[in-house]
Amino acid sequence: LEFVEKKDKRLIYHDQIQKRNLFYNSGEELQLEPIKKSFSNTAFTILQSRLKSKNMSAGITVLLYGSPGTGKTETVYQLAKKHNRPIFKVEISETKSMWFGEIQKLVKKIFTDYYNFKKTQKICPILLFNESDAIIGKRKSAGSSSVSDTENAIQNVLLEELENFDGILFATSNLVANLDSAFEHRFLFKVKYENPSTENAAKIWRSKLPILSENEVENIARKSIMDEIIFGTKPNFERILSFCENEKWNSKPKNTIGF
Repeated sequence: LEFVEKKDKRLIYHDQIQKRNLFYNSGEELQLEPIKKSFSNTAFTILQSRLKSKNMSAGITVLLYGSPGTGKTETVYQLAKKHNRPIFKVEISETKSMWFGEIQKLVKKIFTDYYNFKKTQKICPILLFNESDAIIGKRKSAGSSSVSDTENAIQNVLLEELENFDGILFATSNLVANLDSAFEHRFLFKVKYENPSTENAAKIWRSKLPILSENEVENIARKSIMDEIIFGTKPNFERILSFCENEKWNSKPKNTIGF
């Protein structure tokens, strides 16, 4: 009998994701390469079979960490789109408030739901823990607060589930310096995202604003980086707009007053 896939509204499917071009620094590209190569259905099936034959954990677990806005979550989306994999996305910041009282039961349910999705989908889905700082950070002292005890309990269940995880899991995090050491060995891949190089920043600007020339986007990218270094914050929209206008000053009508 032919397998009939059951669509589920809790999943994000590849046709719901907008295709985007992502630009990576060389270090990121190098670290992401083996992950990308293992994502096709054929490669992933062979990989799992080989790992299981050697009594090794067959799951692919990946931590993407680094500054906000560097493309961590979008990387997962674009990999899913390219290889037609649905995403089961868990927003930690939104979900954590629901965990008080039934912690273990609710965290385990996330994994139970995921394994059920594996059975109902034609291709292995991705489990995405987005903004997972609160559940993979360093342990708090037991009894220090109800919040700390809750987070520690969540971590215990998560560590247990990751030990024998069978599937594809991504976690994104901004505060990697705070990563609990117990999780270091649970993630097969740990990819650090840096702020874009000047060259990549220029490519990003060019992709967003094709009316600009290569020299113009290079200047805008450099000014953006300088602004961030000098003022300690990323330039806002008005500031970026001023950079663009400054690059296009030659195209403005000349002021002929007095001539």
